[in-house]
Amino acid sequence: MQVTSLTINYKAISVLSFFLFVLLAIIINSGVETYINFRINKIYKQVSTLKKKRIANINVNADEFDFLARDILKYTYKKKREISKLNYRENYRRDFLGNVAHELKTPLFTVQGYLLTLIEGAAENREIRDKYLKRANNAIERLSEIVGDLDLITKLETNDLKLNIDTFNIIKVIQKVFDLLEMQAKKRNIKLTLNKFYDIPEFVFADEAKIEQVLINLVMNSIKYGKIGGTTIVSVDYVDDEKIVVKVSDNGEGISNTDLPRVFERFYRVDKSRSRDQGGSGLGLSIVKHIIEAHEQTIDVKSIVGKGSTFYFTLEKS
Repeated sequence: MQVTSLTINYKAISVLSFFLFVLLAIIINSGVETYINFRINKIYKQVSTLKKKRIANINVNADEFDFLARDILKYTYKKKREISKLNYRENYRRDFLGNVAHELKTPLFTVQGYLLTLIEGAAENREIRDKYLKRANNAIERLSEIVGDLDLITKLETNDLKLNIDTFNIIKVIQKVFDLLEMQAKKRNIKLTLNKFYDIPEFVFADEAKIEQVLINLVMNSIKYGKIGGTTIVSVDYVDDEKIVVKVSDNGEGISNTDLPRVFERFYRVDKSRSRDQGGSGLGLSIVKHIIEAHEQTIDVKSIVGKGSTFYFTLEKS
């Protein structure tokens, strides 16, 4: 009987130990799960953009930890991109405002200086009065040009500018631009020419007035930075059956590799002192880029310092 009782006691102890082990395992597992879920909840609260609905369904396993890790990595990457964009926009806004202020300040101070001189008595001298009024008028014209270009580029950036798309002969437009800029080219003894004789029209499908503006800006740019006694050559070539490419080349001073990526930025000037002496708003190339992109086409530039530059853009062939 004692043996049996002892055996029964061992069995009871074994069963009790097993139940205690299971109970302890459940308690520990539950406690660990509760703690981990608590920590996960804190993480999700800190990254509030994550999907909180999934928190209640989280089970403590490797897959869910992988999911959480991926979710946090996505969130981190997204926030880093947002911060980078905000920093870029802030720097761009600061630079833009600084450039606008600088560009407007120069002609405003010029006008103010001449008018104050006239008010203080110089108006009595007719020669000085006429000279100062003429210079003040030139400064006002530059101011108007800057404001007009700012208005245009704002419309282009907000898609508020309507394009009048139609078929026209691009060769005829190039010749018209040459005629318009002939006097400016002669001042620097620069020859404006096509790369060859085009005996048949080259028709494109675009806004004729806007493309004319693009060509005026590019050819005028080549005159400003071209070599005195040099040549500006415009050519029209085929890209494929649907597109043509228009190239404006000069044999001027060229653009350095440092400046090349930024030439289409607003107010960016390769040679700041010389650019202001030559006039202009500093928005020409930026406007050109926006007009071409509004046509869903591309524009780019190639340049070698000391040898010249080539600006080229595509148009839809008609």
